[in-house]
Amino acid sequence: MIKYIGSKRVLVPHIVRGVAAFPKSARVLDLFSGTSRVARGLKESGRFVIANDHLSYAAMLARCYVQADASRWRDEATRLVADLATTPPAPGYFTKAFCEDARYLQPRNGARVDAIREEIARRSLPPELEAIALVSLMEAADRVDSTTGVQMAYLKKWAARSFNELELRVPALLEGPGQSLRLEAAEAAACVEADVAYIDPPYNQHSYMGNYHMWESLIRWDKPDTYGIANKRVQCKEYKSDFNSKRRIHQGLRDVFDALRCKHLLVSFNNEGYVDREEMVELLSVKGHVGVVAVDFKRYVGAQIGIHNPDGQKVGRVSHLRNKEYLFVVSERRDAVEAVVAALEASIADAALARSASRGKRKTHEVDRSIER
Repeated sequence: MIKYIGSKRVLVPHIVRGVAAFPKSARVLDLFSGTSRVARGLKESGRFVIANDHLSYAAMLARCYVQADASRWRDEATRLVADLATTPPAPGYFTKAFCEDARYLQPRNGARVDAIREEIARRSLPPELEAIALVSLMEAADRVDSTTGVQMAYLKKWAARSFNELELRVPALLEGPGQSLRLEAAEAAACVEADVAYIDPPYNQHSYMGNYHMWESLIRWDKPDTYGIANKRVQCKEYKSDFNSKRRIHQGLRDVFDALRCKHLLVSFNNEGYVDREEMVELLSVKGHVGVVAVDFKRYVGAQIGIHNPDGQKVGRVSHLRNKEYLFVVSERRDAVEAVVAALEASIADAALARSASRGKRKTHEVDRSIER
């Protein structure tokens, strides 16, 4: 999996256990799938998952990790990745934009990315096999990049990992069916029927297209004009999501919630978001009873490093190093909400005990036991 701000890596076991506690959860919609980490965890638990994201790189990750069936594609993928790995380097758009004009990867690795991406395009592969190849390339580039995990900037000095050779690997595919969509959230909500919807929307001014513009350009391979020190695709200037707007996010969420065709909801939202806990409960209460679980965790690595100017000098103080992730449980059945809240609480407590045994300390969590309507 690629490095990703907002990744739910630590929360995946709790989310899977919570989803399993709903009365029916065989078919799950992940409406903002991102890296597909949650969707993959849900698929691995035996559920049919529909993973949706409007960004091309995210939809490609979902096609690889959710839609592609390992029993059908693993052997072909293994041969394909081995063959692509022999492609001679040939510097082109990617090298110029992201390794010379910017410094996300070393130029020698950029030349390999260029050559392999052109070869994937030339082969006109079936959709699932194309996704596996592109995810293999994206993850290989991620392992040798020189960033803190976002592409709003790159490190002043080359990261140690950037000196490694780019190495293609076959992604860790899962057996079984699934589906990948690339739709706006409200559109996907209106056209997909599922037992449970997992909803993890963007929550503040930081756009995922801007944060991961290099992956978007790599997957689209449209070789767009770029701007600024970060060399973002020009589309980042024009793209305006309701979820990145303090003024529009409430209506954006209402539109999604109103369009949903799912019996039960599990919504993840950060306490740094534009919508606070009480506002989210109010928005969700039209769909049924609402329960809340809050999980405390460390902020992403960029916040740990601090605030620096373009010359690499530290210029500001980080206000806090820990956040809360709220998990909102929603159903017309009060007993269902109570069961899921209890399952989440038990899962988080079990994880805290495991950490306590290994580290000698226990991380805190809290559960709001009031179920609201």
